[in-house]
Amino acid sequence: MRFKAMLLHFAVIAGGIFASSSTVAAEPVPLVGFGDSLMAGYQLPREDALPVRLEKALVAEGVEVTIANAGVSGDTSAAGLARVDWSVPDGTKGVILELGANDALRGIAPEETERNLDALIGRLKDRGIAVLLVGMLAPPNMGADYAARFNPIYPKLAERHGLAFYPFILDGVVTRSEMQLEDGMHPNAEGIAIMVERMLPVVRDFVKTIRDTPK
Repeated sequence: MRFKAMLLHFAVIAGGIFASSSTVAAEPVPLVGFGDSLMAGYQLPREDALPVRLEKALVAEGVEVTIANAGVSGDTSAAGLARVDWSVPDGTKGVILELGANDALRGIAPEETERNLDALIGRLKDRGIAVLLVGMLAPPNMGADYAARFNPIYPKLAERHGLAFYPFILDGVVTRSEMQLEDGMHPNAEGIAIMVERMLPVVRDFVKTIRDTPK
C-alpha cells in the first residue's frame, strides 16, 4: 500500500510539472508593432489597426501572441529612434519595425534614414529583442535617383543584422484605390485585411523563431 501511495504521489507531482510546462509554453509572445501611421491605423477604428488585425489572425491560427500598437502618425525614422527606448517596454520579445515612409515623403536623405534605422535596430538588439523589418518603397514622384538610394535600405539592413524581413508594407494595396482612404496613401479596412493576409506567413515564422530561440 505504501508503494502504491508513493506512485500516486509521484504521478500527481509529475502531472503538475507537465501541466505547468504546458502553461508556460502556451504563454503569448509579447510583440510591439513600432512605426508610423501605417502601423498606427490612421483614421481607422482601433480594432482595424494593423497590429490588432495581425494579432487576431495569428491567434485564430493557434499562434499565441500579443501585439501592442506603438505606431505614431507622422513619425520619421529620427522620431522613432528618439522614442524607441520608452515606446518598447521591458519584456517585449519582438518588434515589427515599420518606418521610413515619412522620410521618403519629406525627401529626407536616404543615408540619414539608413543611419537612424540602423541605430534603432541596434538598440533593440542590445536589449535582446528580435526584429522583423518591414520595408518601404520611395514614391514615384521622388524620382529615379532618390528611389535608387532609398529602396535598397531595407534589404541591406535586414542582411546586415540578420533580420526577418517583409519587403514592402503596402504590397497589394498601393496601386488599388478601393483599398485606400480618400487621401490615396493610407489603407482602409479592406487594405489592412490584404496587408495582414500577405504579412501573416512572415510574422508567423517570426514568432516561431522567437519561441524556438533558447532562453
